[in-house]
Amino acid sequence: MSAGDDYRPSGFQVGKVFGFPLRLTGSWVFLALFVVIFYGSSLGSSLGLTGAPAFLAGLGFVAGLLLSVLLHELGHAFTARRFNVGVRGITLDLLGGYTEFDRDSPRPGVELATALAGPAVSALLGLACMAGAAVLPDGSIADKIMAQLALANIIVAVYNALPGWPLDGGRALRAAVWAAKGDRDSGLMVAGWSGRVVALLTAGVAVWLFLAEQRILTLVIGVWIAYSIWRGATVALLTARVRARYPMVDPLQLARPIFPVPAGTSLAEASRRAEEAGVPHAVLGVTGPDGKLTALVNSVSAAAVPDQRRPWITVETVARGIDGVSSIPSTARGADVIKLLRGDPDRPYLVMAGDDVVGVLTIMDVIRVLDPEKNRR
Repeated sequence: MSAGDDYRPSGFQVGKVFGFPLRLTGSWVFLALFVVIFYGSSLGSSLGLTGAPAFLAGLGFVAGLLLSVLLHELGHAFTARRFNVGVRGITLDLLGGYTEFDRDSPRPGVELATALAGPAVSALLGLACMAGAAVLPDGSIADKIMAQLALANIIVAVYNALPGWPLDGGRALRAAVWAAKGDRDSGLMVAGWSGRVVALLTAGVAVWLFLAEQRILTLVIGVWIAYSIWRGATVALLTARVRARYPMVDPLQLARPIFPVPAGTSLAEASRRAEEAGVPHAVLGVTGPDGKLTALVNSVSAAAVPDQRRPWITVETVARGIDGVSSIPSTARGADVIKLLRGDPDRPYLVMAGDDVVGVLTIMDVIRVLDPEKNRR
C-alpha cells in the first residue's frame, strides 16, 4: 500500500534500501515473533521437527515474508521515483507495509502505475515461489516454505488490487475516476466509499471462515484488517469533503478587520470604541504616533485580563509587534493558504494586499470553513 500527505511516519528506522529510508513498527516485530512461534510449531509438527529446527523454519518463513513485503513496497517506490515523485520512506507494519510519498501523483496515469506496481511485484513473486516449490524436493522444509510464500504473495496481490481505499486497488480506482471526471477528489470520494464496502466484505468473510473452521485467529485477523480498511476509507472520505471546500478559503473574505487605537489606550476604552464603530469582533491594533500599525492585541491575553483591571491595562501591554507576525498574500487561495498556516490555532496572520494590511486571519478561521460542524459546537 501507499500513504499520502496525511500520513505521519511511525516506527523506528533500520536503514536505507536503494536510498529509501526503511522503518519497522513494533507491530511488525510482534507479528514476526508470532509467526516464528506459530508457524514453526505447525511446520515442525508436520515434518516431525521439534525445538530449534522448527523455530528456524519459522524464522526462514518470516524472512521470506519480510523480503516479499519489502519488494512489494519497492515496486511502489521505484515507480514513483521513475515519475519524479519523491519517496519519504517505506514502513513495514502488522498489515504489511506502506510507502510514503512527498506529494500526490501529478497525473492519473502516474497514480495508476504507482498503485498497481506493488500488486504486480507480489504476483510475480507468487509465481516465482510456485516455480521454486515445483523444483524443490517434495515435502521438504524448503518446499513447504516456498509454497506458503507463493500463497501469501498471491493473496497479497489479489487482495491489494481490490478497488477500495486505502488498498492499492483503491488508488487505482481513484486514478480511473480522476481521469474520467478530471477531479482527483471525486476519485478519492468514490474510492473511499468502495473501501468501506471492501471492509464490510472482509469482515463478512472473516465471520464465515470462523463459523466454518472455528478458528478464532482467523476471525481476529480478518476483523482487524476490516477495521483498518474502514478507518482508512473514512479518512479518505473526510479528506475529500474537506478538499471540496478549498475554493472557499479566500483570505480577503475570511480575514477579520483591524480596529486601530493609539498606544496608551486602555483595553476597556479600545473595546468600547470598537463596539461604537460596529466592529466588536475586530482585532485590536496598536498604532504609533504617526498613525501606522505597530502591533496586534493578543486576544487570548486580553481576554485573561479581569474586568476591573481593563481600564488600567493599555493595549500595548497585551500586544505583539507586527514585525513578529507572519503574513499571507491576499491573492492566495485554497491549499496555498493552508500550507502557510502553522502552529497555534489562534496565532494571527496578516493578510497583505501589496504593502497594505487588510485584515487578520487565524487557523481557526479556516477550520470553520473547512469543517462547518465547528460553527455548531
